[in-house]
Amino acid sequence: MTEPTPLTIGNELPSLTVDLTRADLVRYAGASTDFNPIHWSDRMARKVGMPSVIAHGMLTMATALRVVTDWVGDPAKVRSYSCRFTKPVPVPDDDAGTELRITGVVSALTDETATVTLTAVITGPDGEDVKVLGNAKVEVDRG
Repeated sequence: MTEPTPLTIGNELPSLTVDLTRADLVRYAGASTDFNPIHWSDRMARKVGMPSVIAHGMLTMATALRVVTDWVGDPAKVRSYSCRFTKPVPVPDDDAGTELRITGVVSALTDETATVTLTAVITGPDGEDVKVLGNAKVEVDRG
């Protein structure tokens, strides 16, 4: 683990910003076999009340986890990861996509583990940050 010395509650992990595009959604759909049309058809997304095509929740969740796996250097050190999906991530039909910004803070420590609380936000239509994951917690091995 490339952790700060000493590791303390409140340490911030290096942040990560990722642009999610429609091409990313297509690749994820193929890899996951999740071809739900709300992830590729604006018409179907609007039919179920979404503003547009939205990113797969599991793609958003996995992307957010990169903050921790980059920090620990070994994805096998992740013991557990949980979150709630609080808001959808709309992905426009353009080359820029949606900017997902992820931060992490060490929120608990034991002799064996560190718990990191993640925050993942996008910019909403009003220009304010919109939290897209709730209660995102990752437990990793310290050794």
